[in-house]
Parts: sequence; C-alpha cells; structure tokens
Amino acid sequence: QVQLVESGGGLVQPGGSLRLSCAASQSIFGKSTMGWYRQAPGKQRELVATITSGGTTNYAESVKGRFTISVDNAKNTLYLQIESLKPGDTTLYYCNSTRPFTTWDYWGQGTQVTVSS
Repeated sequence: QVQLVESGGGLVQPGGSLRLSCAASQSIFGKSTMGWYRQAPGKQRELVATITSGGTTNYAESVKGRFTISVDNAKNTLYLQIESLKPGDTTLYYCNSTRPFTTWDYWGQGTQVTVSS
C-alpha cells in the first residue's frame, strides 16, 4: 500500500505562484507514472500534468508554460510549480501514481488552491 500526501495549496492572488508537493510513503517513482490532476465541484477530474519514470512530461494545453511537474527521487516527492495563477486554477489538486498494465493506481487526498484577490 502506498500513501500519497499533497501539500502546498493555499490562497494566492492572481498572478502569484505556488509549489504543490506530493510525498510518497515509499520509493515509487522509478517504476511509476506520476501525475497531477484537478477537479472542481460538479466537474470531472482533469489531467494537469504527468511525468513518466523516464522523465517524459506531458501537460494539459491550458497549463502549458505556467505549470512545471518534477520529482525528487531522494525525497520521494512529486512537485507541481505553478506560475501566473488565474482564478480559473481554483480547485482541488490531486497527485496520482500509476503503472502500465497493472492495477497500481493510487491517489492523494487533494490540496486546495484558491486564486482570488
């Protein structure tokens, strides 16, 4: 069993920045695709960014150029650096770990990001 714990959310003014963290309870990044997702109330969860075990990244079109996903293997921590925050970025952000062709699929509890003046 793997635990993923997000942190770093909060209230930020438009144009501000945040760094979200997702701490894993064990070393998993070497075999997993890690991702950040977000879900607003009443809406479907949407992909924000992913990073494979090989370091390949993928971003939703809506966040390209503003969001950066990265991992620190030594700390078993996934990050999401968010720049130029917009009110539309306000929602819960979740981290996820998956492995191809397996049932490996873990989610954190989410961290709230609120962008408001």
